Amino acid sequence: MKELIGTGTALITPFNNDHSIDFDALSRIIEQQIAGGTNYFVMLGTTGESATLSNEEKSAVVSHIKKVNAGRLPLVLGVGGNNTSDVVEQLKSLNTDGLTAILSVSPYYNKPNQQGIIYHYNEVANASPLPVILYNVPGRTGSNMTASTQLELAKHPNIVATKEASGNMEQAMSILKDKPADFLVISGDDALTFPILACGGSGVISVINHIFPRTFSGMVKSALQGDIIAARAAHERVLESSIAIFADGSPGGIKTMLHEKQLCGTAVRPPLWQVNAQVDENLRKLAHTAD
Repeated sequence: MKELIGTGTALITPFNNDHSIDFDALSRIIEQQIAGGTNYFVMLGTTGESATLSNEEKSAVVSHIKKVNAGRLPLVLGVGGNNTSDVVEQLKSLNTDGLTAILSVSPYYNKPNQQGIIYHYNEVANASPLPVILYNVPGRTGSNMTASTQLELAKHPNIVATKEASGNMEQAMSILKDKPADFLVISGDDALTFPILACGGSGVISVINHIFPRTFSGMVKSALQGDIIAARAAHERVLESSIAIFADGSPGGIKTMLHEKQLCGTAVRPPLWQVNAQVDENLRKLAHTAD
């Protein structure tokens, strides 16, 4: 899956002040990302606020991204949930036109044990018409997908990668050490992308790349090419912003920075809320250090 090596941007869904989708802003962001060196897009992930989009809105967002992208970059679609049979049914009727892979989050809220997670993903991978990327984000799901679980799932021929966002470098290194040669470990934490790449990671699915497409994508490219000095310099330039955008909820933080660059508004859908005044002020200052 060479299409998944490098920098993927987990696209936001821009909203107007009335919380309707701002498709013009979405178009601007897509063009800015392509010009900045992004390697692929991830649609309808957590950053895209998929939990608050209706099925009709999800379809409209995907159609719009496909239209604007016009085949220029690979597209990954978020398809996940905490009801295994429902996710399987979604995949059976999935329109795969123009898609490269799916990203499927580990089941949230239910807090299954590791055997439950393995069963869930095997069912998903068996049903999926596209290659599957695991997504481990215990800060959102309430349960961690351990290194041994991810390595077991990596044996499935239709599971090709993991987006590892546990924030646990020991876990990430354990996966990297023992993974199959063709299994990709993709960082899900912007701030930890550089060390994960240095340990053998294949790239990142990023939020901060929205505002630093040249610098952050360039950092990933440099690291993959073995130019650690250049990669470290880019990492250090982006690090403060990579942490700050999550200080009061995501994607509120990145939307504040994008608003300062006149790319979209700051609106998020409830129960999410715009960032507080102190975080807002800091993010607007940091936006002026961006690409």
